[in-house]
Amino acid sequence: MIVRNIEEARQTDRLVTAENGNWDSTRLVLAGDGGNFSFHITRIFEGTETHIHYKHHYESVYCIEGEGEVETLADGKIWPIKPGDIYILDQHDEHLLRAHKTMHLACVFTPPITGNEVHREDGSYAPADE
Repeated sequence: MIVRNIEEARQTDRLVTAENGNWDSTRLVLAGDGGNFSFHITRIFEGTETHIHYKHHYESVYCIEGEGEVETLADGKIWPIKPGDIYILDQHDEHLLRAHKTMHLACVFTPPITGNEVHREDGSYAPADE
């Protein structure tokens, strides 16, 4: 069994902060833990916009706190996001995530990430085998 505390995890390398300061993410479950998914609590900071395009990962995002919106770039459609909402990137949707109030999000990735990934310029992570 694995038991982790988010505040303790935030004191380790499991807390990853975006270079541009738009977000941070506490990686509570990673590929190295042996599961088929990873689980993170991510904070998207108020007033920011982040370009994301997970070409190699399926992601589900549940909003715990805050307010914002997600815009899919293929069609320009915008969905407001508030506590209790989930959005699922089932088509590897290229999108913009905007926070009107700092958002606390629970995120599940499959395949799992290692925790060392860096967003590439196109908003994606490299495939696991790169």
